Amino acid sequence: MTARLPNASPVSSAPPLLAATALTCLREDEALFAPIDIALAPGQLLVLEGRNGAGKTTLLRALLGLHAIKAQTLQFLGTDVLRERHALCAGTLWLGHLLALKGDLTVRENLHYNLAIGDEGDAADVESLCADLGLAGYEDTPTRALSAGQRKRAALARLAASGRSLWLLDEPFANLDGPGMAVVERLLEAHLARGGGAMLTSHGVLPITLPATTVRLEHRR
Repeated sequence: MTARLPNASPVSSAPPLLAATALTCLREDEALFAPIDIALAPGQLLVLEGRNGAGKTTLLRALLGLHAIKAQTLQFLGTDVLRERHALCAGTLWLGHLLALKGDLTVRENLHYNLAIGDEGDAADVESLCADLGLAGYEDTPTRALSAGQRKRAALARLAASGRSLWLLDEPFANLDGPGMAVVERLLEAHLARGGGAMLTSHGVLPITLPATTVRLEHRR
């Protein structure tokens, strides 16, 4: 299956953020899904669909070197990822089901910590950022004391503060109510408007209205 993203974005003439041909993941040296092509331009959103076990999460993790991957070509901003993965890892932000939050640290401390280990600049105004995420007043609350939805919002603070160009998001709407889903959409919209790109997984209809191209992963026959 080939994913050629529509030229709807004003920044779509720029070189692709991520470009791949005949891309698949390997499990015990066997292709997990039928190979796909991807051309993800700045300002564009790609949605991965497929039934449980199709390889959606595995593909996102494989791009970061956490699972075996196979492709004829795989490039990030023109760099051959098959030869050198550092540029992709350094330019990518991952948000999965495990939110990378330390329970004994506050929302503020978790944000500072995650930005620091990612070699990114510190968040300038945590109070305003938390207010935008619906966490006003919780900046200095340990994340273990938050609800599941609040912890997800605390993890989203990492997206809001990041300057990474490519977001890989595994089920980013999970554990969020309607307003929380609107927060994700707003973050995505701002990121794409800045020329960033995003790939996310979905099991059903997305609760957002942003233009997106969908690629469905199918088991190899």
